[in-house]
Parts: sequence; structure tokens; C-alpha cells
Amino acid sequence: MIDFVAARRMMVDGQVRTADVTDPRLISAMLELPREQFFPEEKASLAYLDIDVPVSSGQPVRRLLKPMVLAKLIQAAEIAETSHVLDVGCATGYATALLAQLAASVVGLEEDASLARQAAATVSGAKAKNAKIVTGPLAAGWAAEAPYDVILLEGATEVVPAALMKQLKVGGRLACILGHGPGKATIYERTETDISGRAIFDAAASVLPGFVKPPEFVF
Repeated sequence: MIDFVAARRMMVDGQVRTADVTDPRLISAMLELPREQFFPEEKASLAYLDIDVPVSSGQPVRRLLKPMVLAKLIQAAEIAETSHVLDVGCATGYATALLAQLAASVVGLEEDASLARQAAATVSGAKAKNAKIVTGPLAAGWAAEAPYDVILLEGATEVVPAALMKQLKVGGRLACILGHGPGKATIYERTETDISGRAIFDAAASVLPGFVKPPEFVF
């Protein structure tokens, strides 16, 4: 029998704190939230490993970001207690429930109907009353509740997510992993007149549906 409480603390101490994640609210939330509850029962034992664990059997296979990468992205997004957040590609809802402990309101967006149902159940079970799960194409975002202070992509994108940028408030930030294979965790910020981006650390993740670069036409 796995001691999940001990495993959770080892995850935070061995993977998250050592990656220069120092936000006390985020550390506390990760220590409190039972990550294993967001995995299929047969994969719960993998919940605290330093890997992107698959949570679906369909194509493309969907995975939860490894704890260290997720924590660093969230910290870099500078989420305030007043923030309105969109979590794109929420899968089974772990990051949505985590964000709900940091922000005023969170919308978890998922296009896989089965994953969306799981996310709705797990987020409800985590008593994240300020979070909701919606279903729709990931690349389209969720304009119905825009604009957002922060948008988080739970996976990689091979293209700059221009449609999502339009759903940011002025001063809002979008956190993603740009590039497939060896990529860069990147923060984009919307200003009055422009969008600026900066790479913050090396990272890799599976590309989310709708964020694949179109094939180039070759004569």
C-alpha cells in the first residue's frame, strides 16, 4: 500500500522545491491536494513520479504535466488571489483544482468529453467551488468568460496561440511550452498594443490537440 501523503511530500521536496519553486501558496496547495485522485485507479501509483503520466487511452494520448514543470509554469504566471484563470487542456482536472486554491475563479477547458466528465467529478470532489469545467475545442479557448488574467496551456504548442492571446486582459499572461520535443516554457504578456514573449526554462511535453503546426507545402 502506497503512503500517498508521504509520496506527496517527497514530490514537493524532491521535485518542486529543488526547481526553485518558492511561492508558499503554491507549495501549500501542492502539499494539500491529493494528486492520485486525478488518475485512473490503475495509474494512481504513478501520480507522484517525475514524468508526464498518460491519463487517457485515446489518440492523441493525453498526459498530465510532470509536477515540476507544472509548478514552474504556474509560479511564472504570477497568479494573484483576484485572478480569473483559463486552464486549457485540463484533462482530469488536477491543475484546475490546484489553480482554484490560488485564484479567484478558474475555467478548466477540455475537448475530450470523457476527460471533461472525469475533471468535473474530480474538481467537485476537491471542493473547488470557484472552478468549473467546460467542453470545447482547446485552440478556441473559452470566449464566453473572457477576458482572463492568466491562461495556462497544459501541454506543448507548436504554434504561437494567437486566438488565446485575444482572450487575455491587458497585462494578462499566457503560460505554455512552445515547441515539440526540446521546447521552451514561455510566458506571453498582453500590452495595450502588442504581445511580448520570453522563454523561462527548457521543457518538453506532448502537443495538445489543435496546437500542431500545419505541414508546410513543398513544391
